[in-house]
Amino acid sequence: MGLDAIVQEIKAKGKAEADKISGETYQEVSKIITEAESRAAKLKAAKQEAVRKEIERLRQQELSSAHLEVKRAMLNARKELLDEVYEKAKDSVGKLPADRNQKLLSSIIKKNENSNAKIYSRAKDTSAVKKLTKLNYAGEIDCIGGVLIENEDGTEYLDLRYDTILKNVSEKSLKQVSDILFG
Repeated sequence: MGLDAIVQEIKAKGKAEADKISGETYQEVSKIITEAESRAAKLKAAKQEAVRKEIERLRQQELSSAHLEVKRAMLNARKELLDEVYEKAKDSVGKLPADRNQKLLSSIIKKNENSNAKIYSRAKDTSAVKKLTKLNYAGEIDCIGGVLIENEDGTEYLDLRYDTILKNVSEKSLKQVSDILFG
């Protein structure tokens, strides 16, 4: 066997070995790439799902905020309307015709003057109140009408001012009025 034949045989064995290694390397690289692509796809899907969930959470949060804001605006509008109705009622009571006001004062005073000593009223009603009662007229008070009746030592009093009566009636009937106005 000649030297050329040995060299050819070594070259052939080397090429075969190189081809074998190259094939194994190609298979291993292909396997690594496939696994990497699979992991990348899974990671991408997980990230997309996380982003989708975050977007849905933010959407729900914004919707809830919007609903809350609408509710708050409606409640504020209702409160403003109820306040406006209360103020109009207060103005109407304050502008009662003199004869109706005097009848109302007379009724209030007669029912509450026993065991009391002093009475207060608004300036406009001073002369009418003095005529309607035997109580000592103690002075004027700032109100839309009505009277304040006090015992001798000033430790107890009856607040029968129209303002107070209207406020109490308004507080007690607020739900009923709200139901009537807003359903």
